[in-house]
Amino acid sequence: MLDKIVGIAFPLFLIMDPLGNLPVCLGMLKDYPPQRQRAILFRELVIALIVIIAFIYLGAGMMRMLNIHQSTLRIAGGVILFIISIKMIYPSHETGTPEASDKEPLIVPIAVPFFAGPSLLAAVMVYGSKGSAGFYPLAGTLLAWLMSLAVMMIGPTLAGFLGKRGLRACERLMGLILILISVQMLEDGIKLYLTNFIRM
Repeated sequence: MLDKIVGIAFPLFLIMDPLGNLPVCLGMLKDYPPQRQRAILFRELVIALIVIIAFIYLGAGMMRMLNIHQSTLRIAGGVILFIISIKMIYPSHETGTPEASDKEPLIVPIAVPFFAGPSLLAAVMVYGSKGSAGFYPLAGTLLAWLMSLAVMMIGPTLAGFLGKRGLRACERLMGLILILISVQMLEDGIKLYLTNFIRM
């Protein structure tokens, strides 16, 4: 049971990429005191969790309604994860971070798409479509969310300890692991497609 939960939680944690999102989020919230930063991040992560859980349980119904097969979803999810992982390893050199406004960020962009982004939603739909969306996808999602929450709550301290280079190194390491997961997802999707094609 624990192996299945961790097997789902680990890739979801990598996709959430809290270490990669941390500098951007702190840059957006730099005008707020650390206590308020943590309160905003906690609220946004709760919103992201609600969106993710909705996709776990509604994803299978959406797939049936749109006539999307599991093999298609796994291949598409693998492609998306591969692109995301490449960007984690070779980030684009954008100048600056989103400017902080007078109003606190709400839902966009921290909750969606930083944490509940397309790649994560595609991944949870894949896990939710494997049989019934029951205990394991939900438990794995909650575990990944709790780990991301822990990283973000100690974010100001962690950013000061690791520095920009340390955070970037951790993000690239997670990107390498995510590449392996994305290729495995692609392989599973292709195998499932060939199996269905042979049975036709």
